[in-house]
Amino acid sequence: MYFCFMSEITHELSLENFQEQFEYVLSNYTKHNKSISNYNNIVIGGLGGSGIGGRIARSFFWNEMPVPVEVYSDYTLPGYASSKTLAILCSYSGNTEETLTMFAQAQKRGCDIICMAAGGTLLNLASENNYPTYTIATGYQPRMTLGFALGNLLMILGELMGKDMSSDLARIQDYFKNPQSTIDQAKALHNCFKSTIAQKFVVVTDMAYEAVAIRFCQQIQENGKGEGFVSVLPEANHNMIESYYEKHDTNFIFLDSKGNDRVTKRFQFVKGVLEDLGNKVYEYPVIDSSLQSIFEVIHALDWLSIWASNDKKVNNMEVGIIMNLKGFLSKN
Repeated sequence: MYFCFMSEITHELSLENFQEQFEYVLSNYTKHNKSISNYNNIVIGGLGGSGIGGRIARSFFWNEMPVPVEVYSDYTLPGYASSKTLAILCSYSGNTEETLTMFAQAQKRGCDIICMAAGGTLLNLASENNYPTYTIATGYQPRMTLGFALGNLLMILGELMGKDMSSDLARIQDYFKNPQSTIDQAKALHNCFKSTIAQKFVVVTDMAYEAVAIRFCQQIQENGKGEGFVSVLPEANHNMIESYYEKHDTNFIFLDSKGNDRVTKRFQFVKGVLEDLGNKVYEYPVIDSSLQSIFEVIHALDWLSIWASNDKKVNNMEVGIIMNLKGFLSKN
């Protein structure tokens, strides 16, 4: 049997001291001195908790970034990766085999490379090759280091465009010194689903919050040992909506950024369909798609995943099947 490393920093402590992750980024960030004008595209490589930051950062800069940004959670880089590609490779442990394979491919194709890790082989390789490297504090479970990873990525991508994100992160750091309103919102979520917490979750979202929805599903899967799925509007109105002719054993969470009136009307319609059939729907009071709003929603949903694990009496620190898979792969 293979067991996960038991971190001294519990998930609860990670969330209670979330502001420390932004403080770490702001204190340790060093400029890479690169410009977006030198690249045709950006590729961010990472898996699980080390990859979701890339998806959120990509979504946040969607309307500003002048070149395509893609996130890959695989062994291979896309065929277009070249000397005109900036590859940002992220692995908390520094030993994720898929990310190390992407690193080798990025070198072979002549990509410019930036690395992010708390240690391991990736950190060593970056040091040996003098690549810009951003560290993450050790002692955490990878899935609870989003403040470090996303904070660094926001700074990295912002700098590429000549935009300093430090004041934005400082405001978020200050907010999380006393995030009582977000915790209250998390409690309201938990109260809504407490009696059905063992059911699967479906997050109905718009494009602005798609990556946040994916983040929650990852958390409910790893922490709460439950199923989580994402349904994105307007696309899901052209297919998934046809599965809603009866009551489902599902907890529905709605995340609408209010960025498009037509999409908001679609949310209203879907909610009516689901509730008329007796489904439980929680429409999260998203304010907008600002960085602070994004982090507040992430924080509340993270708390929900932890309280779900407590209700189900499962250990949210252990990922036994994942560790068994790693052991299997190391032998094969």
